[in-house]
Amino acid sequence: MLHTLKFIPWLIGQIFIAGFDVIKAAVKKDTGFNPVVIRYPLRVTTDFQIAALSTCITMTPATLSLGLREPRNPGDPFILLIQAVFGADPVEVFESIADMEERMSPHVKGIDHGVPGQGPHKDIRPGDAEWPSHEIADTAQNTVSRDKREF
Repeated sequence: MLHTLKFIPWLIGQIFIAGFDVIKAAVKKDTGFNPVVIRYPLRVTTDFQIAALSTCITMTPATLSLGLREPRNPGDPFILLIQAVFGADPVEVFESIADMEERMSPHVKGIDHGVPGQGPHKDIRPGDAEWPSHEIADTAQNTVSRDKREF
């Protein structure tokens, strides 16, 4: 229960810091927005913990919990899909989510599912992160190019 008294002020601080980061980025010519969707293997297991972590992520500006995937095999973790607006470095996104999860539920600290922030790992595995903006931009570019050719 003591960690909750430390977690809530920390979370409020993170909300303000992230909010100011978004404001600063929004007024710059190059915003630095590079949305990424990561597949984060959860170490928390109860419905309440999963809902609380998902809510904390969504409350923090520039991040959004998109959905929850059931484990594929018995013993595998639930996967939380998370979008981060500043996703140029997905390792940093994994590490910040892992930090939030540990601050919220300190008992998960020793659990490692092989992603950055949960152990010594500094690389992401194929499929752990996607940059949908690249696909959208490529599609938009192809559509614009095709439309220009037709005129």
